[in-house]
Amino acid sequence: MLGFFKSTLLTRLAALLLLILGLRLPLLLGLPVTPAELHALLVGERIHAGAIPYRDLYDSMAPLVTVFLGLLDTIASRPVWLYRLLALTALVAQALRLNFVLNRSGVHPERGYLVALTYLLLGSITTDLDTLSPLLLGQTGVVYALSALLPTLREGYDNRRLFRAGFLIGTAALAFLPLALFLLVGLFAVIIFAANSFRSFLLLVCGFLFPYAVVATLCLYADALPGLNQFHLRPMLYGLAAAQEGLPRELLLKLLIVPGAVLVLSLLRTFTTPLGLVFQVKFQQLMLSWLMVALGILLLTRGTAPGSLVLLLPPAAYFSLFLWQKSPRPWLTNVLLLVLIGVVTTVRYRSLLHLEGVLRLPSEANYAVRPNPTYAKLQNQPLLVLGPDRSPYLQNQLVTPYLDWDLSQIDFGHLNEYAAVVRLTRNMASSLPRYIIDQTGLMPELQYKAPTVFGRYKPAGTPRLYQRK
Repeated sequence: MLGFFKSTLLTRLAALLLLILGLRLPLLLGLPVTPAELHALLVGERIHAGAIPYRDLYDSMAPLVTVFLGLLDTIASRPVWLYRLLALTALVAQALRLNFVLNRSGVHPERGYLVALTYLLLGSITTDLDTLSPLLLGQTGVVYALSALLPTLREGYDNRRLFRAGFLIGTAALAFLPLALFLLVGLFAVIIFAANSFRSFLLLVCGFLFPYAVVATLCLYADALPGLNQFHLRPMLYGLAAAQEGLPRELLLKLLIVPGAVLVLSLLRTFTTPLGLVFQVKFQQLMLSWLMVALGILLLTRGTAPGSLVLLLPPAAYFSLFLWQKSPRPWLTNVLLLVLIGVVTTVRYRSLLHLEGVLRLPSEANYAVRPNPTYAKLQNQPLLVLGPDRSPYLQNQLVTPYLDWDLSQIDFGHLNEYAAVVRLTRNMASSLPRYIIDQTGLMPELQYKAPTVFGRYKPAGTPRLYQRK
């Protein structure tokens, strides 16, 4: 089986795509909505309705993803199916691009589709990567930046390629800010391969800063620049928003056992395999630095950001070339690949096979968003939830800026300050929700301190539910 994928014929590519589609599609559209998807749906809905990010929406999502979600909402209202198809497309694009770059650059004597095969197999072990997350989108920019760095490594200076590599890493950071750490991978490449390291690194940094300069300019004209710092940069830098809405750390660590085992076996085989070309040795060092940065981002985000597994896929796929290479016992590697396919399939479909208890792996669907039966009568209603639980928005509309409850504390957490009450009244007056769910018990104080807005609401007969009269 390995020999089949060690060819670059298009029939091998077609077989690879059929294998991955057969593995992923049966669960793709039947999964319940995850917290990350609900968050994305609400952001896209508000942007499509005309809200300006960081000015009319209290949320920490990165600028590039925010605008992208708004564009998707223009295609269809709350397009969960589109999110999942795009997530699959992004993962396949990353795998094929990395496979193409490694084949073209000659980083290993053997060529074929083994890199893409390993990338997509390991990426199919959990339905967490069926979700269109900011990290998954940003990783696409990082993978494409590698191809912009490689000609610099082999042929010397190319100002346009260095700038483009920095630009792609910058756009990746505009999707998920911790990905800015991959600038260190670019710095490492420049230091060990370029003759004028300082000048080359400045070009890389200029490319990285260019998309940020564009975003900052647009936010300045939209009067959203203070909000960009307050609602996006500061929460992400302090780690307050990077790890929200992902899988529990314990579950993620268990799901990482199989990719981690493949990576460890590949590294053991790598360090016992001599490479003939200096470029191949240096590229191996570059991928080791990539692995270190990926592990650093996992630690920074506490490993619970949606789609965290995708960080390990590029180095695991590259080092797997040494695991799958020719050996004195070729049958052993073929059996190992078949075992890997079987394990990935079993773990992915463990809930359908009723193996959750045996494997001690709860299904990712257990952490999906469930409608609250207390508010089942609310359907397609303009709503405000005073609290961190966003599940009532699953069947209703967000019409106020207050999406992220932690960030909303700038207003709701300072009701003893005149400026906060004025800001709250102004934000609410533009679009009053029909219902308010008071999860935190703030309504009596709000009705006392902002009666022009909250004085219009009366109890609706359901606990903690208020209706505008």
